[in-house]
Amino acid sequence: MFRRRDKPSFIKRCCNFLWPRMGWSRTGNYWAHRVSRLPGSVYSIAGGFACGAAVSFTPFVGLHFILGGILAWLMRANIISSAIGTAIGNPWTFPFIWVWIYNLGVWMGFGAKGQHDEDVDFAALFGHVQEAALKFDLNYLVETAWPIFGPMLMGSIPTAIATWFLFYYLVKYIINSYRQSRVERVQAKQPEIGTENNEKTPIEFNDE
Repeated sequence: MFRRRDKPSFIKRCCNFLWPRMGWSRTGNYWAHRVSRLPGSVYSIAGGFACGAAVSFTPFVGLHFILGGILAWLMRANIISSAIGTAIGNPWTFPFIWVWIYNLGVWMGFGAKGQHDEDVDFAALFGHVQEAALKFDLNYLVETAWPIFGPMLMGSIPTAIATWFLFYYLVKYIINSYRQSRVERVQAKQPEIGTENNEKTPIEFNDE
């Protein structure tokens, strides 16, 4: 009865994911309400979302859902919220995340000297890594992928920690504000009953 008549195609879903039809502002507000309405404590929801956001800053592309869920489970946070938090890592943000964690890892001393992010095709690298992992091509993984993947991994550790605290306190503030405003709306709808209105009219009995 309430289902959509015209079900969107796969291409439309992908386009809507890359560029939301309702706009980024309304999409952000929508997901903020969805996260705030999840069952559980404030720590559970905010911590779970922070876990998903944190693992999105790691180079383990394709495993963010699993890693976010495991981390949320270890921290006794909301696993569903962690799955929503992994949306921080998306096709729009991944290029910036990869460049950042790689340069940070090189700056920390885990990369080859004189090698810059302009010389690395991260998208092609991850595609080849998945193929090499399925074929157990250790030569490619060790000689070609690790010199790039290693600095990204080391740079992602401090970035993920900082990201967890950033999104934890941000989502915590959003949830507290949402629940407080919800309580205020409920209280505003309740009629103010004074003592005069509470007084019941006495019933008179005629003794005849």
